[in-house]
Amino acid sequence: MTVLNMLHKIREFIEKNKIRPSDCIYHTYRPVANRNKELKGEIRILVMNDNIARCEYICPECGKYDYLEKKWKRPFSVKCKNCGYLIRVPRMKDEIKRSKSGV
Repeated sequence: MTVLNMLHKIREFIEKNKIRPSDCIYHTYRPVANRNKELKGEIRILVMNDNIARCEYICPECGKYDYLEKKWKRPFSVKCKNCGYLIRVPRMKDEIKRSKSGV
């Protein structure tokens, strides 16, 4: 099964409810780095007007898939239910600054 097929719950939610970009407060789909800074995981987050973050991810440390819903707040992070690795989702602006500075 490919990564795109594994991250299916949010895609199905979008299709079922005919959600458009204007219906979302926040929506992202990004690669996630492990402790060694290798991009081995994925995370997708969808936040509607209810301020609930629908989040599904593949942990970059252990490779396990999970889906969860939690209150939306910035900065956003989730802890892998399997191994406990903390997956942080920085603002894109901050992420670009860090990549330019080499940190």
